[in-house]
Amino acid sequence: MSRPWLLVFVVFLVMFTSQFEWKQQFSEEFEPSPTVSLKDQSVSKRQEYVKEKIILSQERNIQKLNEVVKILRQQLLQCKAENEVVNSSSFALSEHLSEIERQPTLDD
Repeated sequence: MSRPWLLVFVVFLVMFTSQFEWKQQFSEEFEPSPTVSLKDQSVSKRQEYVKEKIILSQERNIQKLNEVVKILRQQLLQCKAENEVVNSSSFALSEHLSEIERQPTLDD
């Protein structure tokens, strides 16, 4: 009877020690060491730096696009103004021609 008790004792001992080792492993995973946290901090700082660079680049691109849009609007307004001048002059020319056509000719 001593043998089965010894076997049970050994099994319990193995179970308890294994659980203790697992708890240590889990606690180490949840509480990172200072060197790991420093690495994480440096990685996060690099990521923040890259994000800031990307944001600044996008802001510059937006400013350039706004300038291009402004220039294109000015050109569109100029084209509209030139088109109105051409249309008004062609309208005046067509009115003038119609008046000439209405005038009686000397041959009649």
